[in-house]
Amino acid sequence: MRYFLASWLVGLAALAVAGAVLLSPRSLAHSRSPAVPTLDHIVVAILENHSFPQIMDDGSAPFIRELAGRGALFTRSFALLHPSQPNYFALFSGSTHNVSDDGDHTLNGPTLADLLRQRGKAFIGYIEDGSPRKHNPWESFPDGRSMERRLSDFPADFERLPAVSFVIPNQQHDMHDGSVERGDRWLREHLGAYADWCRDHNSLLVVTFDEDDDGARNRIPTIFVGSGIVPGRYDRRIDHYSVLRTILAVYDLPPLAQTAFASPITDIWHRK
Repeated sequence: MRYFLASWLVGLAALAVAGAVLLSPRSLAHSRSPAVPTLDHIVVAILENHSFPQIMDDGSAPFIRELAGRGALFTRSFALLHPSQPNYFALFSGSTHNVSDDGDHTLNGPTLADLLRQRGKAFIGYIEDGSPRKHNPWESFPDGRSMERRLSDFPADFERLPAVSFVIPNQQHDMHDGSVERGDRWLREHLGAYADWCRDHNSLLVVTFDEDDDGARNRIPTIFVGSGIVPGRYDRRIDHYSVLRTILAVYDLPPLAQTAFASPITDIWHRK
């Protein structure tokens, strides 16, 4: 009887440990949420070096403000670091790779493109002529050039888009060197039609910034517009890892690096 009781207690303890692991916050963050829909296409447009108030509390970016009015605007969205390049790496691979500069680096995967490829889906980075390497994160990974296209190759028939695209303006149009007004017009001219189309075609546009204007808080605008989005202002805290984690969840892909500690964004979608 004593041996049976001891064995029973050991088994019970093992079950308790297993349950704690399964229900730990980290484990829960790894599970795919049914509240994240499966989408056909996601386009991520990345602009530069402006804080949330500079874009959303000013009249200089009417198109971005229009997108915010018909999409999900995150009022507590934050970049990770200064300067630019580590934030692009985070959005593409789930890690800054301990990079803290804008120099040239050769890095190893896996990346968002790798995981999509394993699922039979594709990634393309569309870059405008003059976009520097520091803004094109795939160029720092093996085979990165094979997934890069000129912006002029962005299809007019949006059904021909890959599962996920990054759209990278040059520094005259991403608000780095040019004005907010100029960048806002560029965004409307190049992605306004897609923003209208994606709402009714099971697709999504994400507009975000690499970093703010070198402030300590690094608070940036991030907007999701498209199919299934409930318009509104959302005050949950997100960052670049949260954005990538959500993209991965849309395609039922496992977390990448630090996105394992982020949760998919689930509270912006219509419940079916």
